[in-house]
Amino acid sequence: MRAQMEAMAQRIAALETQIASQQAAPVRPVSDAGPVQLATAQPPSTQSVSSTPATSVAPSAGAGSAGTAAATPPAKKASSPLTIRGYAQVRYSQIVSGDSEAPAGRSRLRSVQDSAIGPDTNFSFRRIRLVFQGDVGHGISYYLQPDFATAVNNQSSGERRENFLQLRDAYVDIALDRQHAFKLRLGQSKVPFGWENMQSSSNRIPLDRTDGINSAVPSERDIGAVVYYTPPAVQAIWDDLSADGQKLFGNYGAFALGVFNGQGVNRPERNESVMTVAMATWPLRLDSLGLEGQVAEFGGALLHNKYKPELRSGGVSEVGFDERRVGIHAILYPKPFGFQAEWNRGRGPQYSQASRSIETSSLNGGYVMAMYRVKGLLPGSFIPFVRYEHYRGGWKAALQAPRLETDDLEFGFEWAPVKPVELTLSYARMDRREADERRSGRAEGDVVRAQVQWNY
Repeated sequence: MRAQMEAMAQRIAALETQIASQQAAPVRPVSDAGPVQLATAQPPSTQSVSSTPATSVAPSAGAGSAGTAAATPPAKKASSPLTIRGYAQVRYSQIVSGDSEAPAGRSRLRSVQDSAIGPDTNFSFRRIRLVFQGDVGHGISYYLQPDFATAVNNQSSGERRENFLQLRDAYVDIALDRQHAFKLRLGQSKVPFGWENMQSSSNRIPLDRTDGINSAVPSERDIGAVVYYTPPAVQAIWDDLSADGQKLFGNYGAFALGVFNGQGVNRPERNESVMTVAMATWPLRLDSLGLEGQVAEFGGALLHNKYKPELRSGGVSEVGFDERRVGIHAILYPKPFGFQAEWNRGRGPQYSQASRSIETSSLNGGYVMAMYRVKGLLPGSFIPFVRYEHYRGGWKAALQAPRLETDDLEFGFEWAPVKPVELTLSYARMDRREADERRSGRAEGDVVRAQVQWNY
C-alpha cells in the first residue's frame, strides 16, 4: 500500500510540473500572417475545466516594420448583441400674446408640431424614448424604439390623456455586401423624404420639424422595405463630421429607394397600392474653395402615394387621393457659421371649403435656417439659430385633411453644457391656420418655449 501511495504522489508531482511549464511558456511573436490565438493549457480530466475563452492578440499598428503593419488587416469593430440608450424631453410652452382662443369657426393659435401650444399648458413630456439595438452577426442588426410620451385624444369630450406607450421604430438591417455599404431595411422605420424628417429629434437644433416638410410623412415613419447605399467616400466625410460634434441626419444612406404602406405610423394599410420614395444626398468638402474644414451637403427626394384620409364622420375615405412630391435640401454645416434649407412642392389631399369635400390640390413649402456654433463663450456646445418656415397645403394626418397656411419666424439657441444634457430656448412669431376644416382664417401670436433634454 505504501509503495502505491508513493507512486501516486510521484505521478501527481510530475503532472503539476508539466502544467506549470505549459503556463509559463513564452508567447510566440506575432508574425505577418495575422492574429495569433493563444490556447489555454487544458488540465487533465480529473481537474475542473476553465470557462475563460481563448484570447485573441492582434498586432499593434505601431509595432514592427512598416511592411508588417501594412500586411495586417484592420481589426473589425466588435459586435454588440444588445445596446440600450435613450433620451427624454421636458418642455414648457406659453402663448405670451395672440389668439390663444377664438370664436367658433375661427382659427386659434395651434400647431400640428406641438400640441402643448394652447391656452392651458405649462410643462409636458415631449418625448421619452428607449432604443434597443444590436448586431447579431452575419451582417444582420436590429433596432427597436418605443416612446412613452404619446398622447391619446378624444377619450372624454376631446379630453387629452398623455404619456401612453407607442411603437416608433422596429426594423432589421441586412447587409448586402461585405463592406456594409448596401443594406436592406425591413419593418417600421423612417421614410427617406426630407432631411429634417430623417434627423432625430434628439439632434435637431430647433424644437420641432416644419409643417411644409413634415406634411409629406407626419410622424416620419411607416412599415415597408428600403434599400440604402453609402459609398465609402461619403461615409468618411460623415464620420469626420460626427467626430466634430456635428448634428447629422442619422443612420441612413447617401442613396435610398423604398416602398411603404403609405398610411402613416401605426396605421393599417387601406388600399392595394404602396408609397414609393427615392432620396439622394451628397456631402462635399469645401477646402478647395478656401473654406478650410467646411462641408456642404445637397440632395433631393421624390414621393408618390395614394392616401386615404380619416373622416370626421368615422372611418377613412373610400377614395385614395393621389399624392406626388419633389423635395430638395442644402446644408452648410456650422463651422462656425451654418445654413440649412429645404423645400418641396407637389399635389396631395386637402379639404376644400368651396366644395366641402376632400380634393387633390397643390402644395408647397419649406424653411430656411441660419445658425452659428459658438466656442469658448460657455462650457460645452452653444448654437444660436433663426428659422423661417412657410407652407400652403393639406395636412393629411388630421381629420378631413385640412388646409394649413403657415408663416412662422423663430429664433433661439441650443446649449449643451455637458454631453448628456441639452437646453433649448426659443421665441416664435406665429401666423398660421388651425388644422381644423371647421375653422377658417388665420391666428397670430407670440410663443415662448423652453426644453431640457437628457440623454441616457
